[in-house]
Amino acid sequence: MRGALKEAAQKTVARHAEELIGLSERLHADPETAWEEHRAAAAVPELLDRAGFDVTSSYLGLETAFLARAGEGPVRVALCAEYDALPGLGHACGHNLIAASAVGAALGLATVAADAGLTVEVYGTPAEEGGGGKIEMLDRGAFAGVDLAMMVHPAPVDVAEARPFAVSHSKVSYTGKSAHAAAYPEAGVNAADAFTVAQVAIGLLRQQLPASARVHGVVTHAGDAPNAVPERSAGRWYVRAETLAELAELEPRVMRAFEAGALATGCDLEIEPESKPYAEFRADETALEHYRANALALGRRFAPPGQAARMNRASTDMGNVSRVVPAIHPYIGVGSLPATNHQREFAAHCVGGTAQRALLDGAMALAWTAVDRSASSREAAA
Repeated sequence: MRGALKEAAQKTVARHAEELIGLSERLHADPETAWEEHRAAAAVPELLDRAGFDVTSSYLGLETAFLARAGEGPVRVALCAEYDALPGLGHACGHNLIAASAVGAALGLATVAADAGLTVEVYGTPAEEGGGGKIEMLDRGAFAGVDLAMMVHPAPVDVAEARPFAVSHSKVSYTGKSAHAAAYPEAGVNAADAFTVAQVAIGLLRQQLPASARVHGVVTHAGDAPNAVPERSAGRWYVRAETLAELAELEPRVMRAFEAGALATGCDLEIEPESKPYAEFRADETALEHYRANALALGRRFAPPGQAARMNRASTDMGNVSRVVPAIHPYIGVGSLPATNHQREFAAHCVGGTAQRALLDGAMALAWTAVDRSASSREAAA
């Protein structure tokens, strides 16, 4: 029975392969950043709508989120479709493939949902790249009662288990006072210098941080003219740690470095969270074993630990989902080495032949894992 269901799902995915690849390429060619994914949020559920899914746009009041549902089985499986891009880098994290794989898996599962005892749900989840879209959705009631949430993420190589860091995202800004930099420098309060002091303090702090900690950011504005003392500066900063608990201990130490910049220069400091912190990921071990077996059956090969497999340490708001419902977040390789995620070269690898295979294999591995989950649930209840 399980084998027949998987075969039927595979045939459906194969039948829609051209459309799924077209969706991925369409998203790749038209990248939209966090909370601005209006065209993507309309394009991604189109195939699902045509296949008979019940589609809710602007889900839970979020303009670029959606929910698509099919089937009425007792086991509810959620497939997460991410589609936001990186500012300036486009789809250098391959969210075009994530979205298309989720749609493909859902189409395959919809054809067997009645026999497999499944309810198939596709969540269009905006703003993963720093906006915490899934956290906003969780806060508004999404994923409640789901038996398994899944997605597959592009990477240089295949890695089954996600072990992301917890992370906080902050907007940091300083306000000083403008003055003529040559004639009246003493009248100015230099907001750019405040960031210099803060970054030096952070650099010195790093030698006392745990080896797993990460502190990094960018200054997005530091003045307008070289002959005017900058009166305003702004930046975005991330702090990562192994767990939310460790992050809660670490983050105040980093924030004191920004306070030092304000104190040393006389600027006013404002720190605004971009979202609630992303949590570390908790993988459902049973589902993970199903995914591994299914990926191997499709001819995928998992990379050994090491430099090539380090993308599984990247942070994701899927970690917050995993704290509420069982979840997996495997990585699927697009053969990009030496290019890695968040590089322009990686974006180029998220279309083309190898990416197309990853898309379809990812869709199938997720669909088969959902079939396994439902079958295991029924066997346990028998």
